[in-house]
Amino acid sequence: MATTTEAQADAENEEAEGEEGQKAGKGWLAKLPIPKLSPKLMIIVGGALIVLLAGGGGAYFFLAGHAKEEAAAAAAAQVKPPTFLDMPDVLVNLSTSVAGDRTQYLKVKVTLELPDQAMTAQIQPVMPRLMDAFQTYLRELRPTDLEGSAGLYRLKEELTRRVNASIAPNRVSAVLFKEIVIQ
Repeated sequence: MATTTEAQADAENEEAEGEEGQKAGKGWLAKLPIPKLSPKLMIIVGGALIVLLAGGGGAYFFLAGHAKEEAAAAAAAQVKPPTFLDMPDVLVNLSTSVAGDRTQYLKVKVTLELPDQAMTAQIQPVMPRLMDAFQTYLRELRPTDLEGSAGLYRLKEELTRRVNASIAPNRVSAVLFKEIVIQ
């Protein structure tokens, strides 16, 4: 009978310790047999955990990035091809700084790059406004304004800005030059 009394006493002690442990906030974790680790071993274990987390994060980054690239490629494949609309030829005389200089002329053939075919029908009614914007701007240019690729780039950007202002809220993607002649 001594063994049953001792077993009952041990069980009651464990229950009392369990209740005290839960009150202290330890609960079932306090009952686990965790060996004491030396500081060196703790540093090694911590370093191994950091390496594992960094490796997992790197793998996720590269694998998830590949999936995003595939999704972007699929979206790019669904993009509609642009539509091009030819503008009428524009022939203007350039501004001269001196009254005795000979008159120079600028002939420009321009194409508008539109995001979709539906915009062609929207631009046709405002074509006179576009031609007026082109004429008034181009007549103020001097031959030196058109020198080099930088001059042509500025001309393209300004014409694109003027077209977009004329057809707002719609927008063209770009103004493309088919021909530029200065005489």
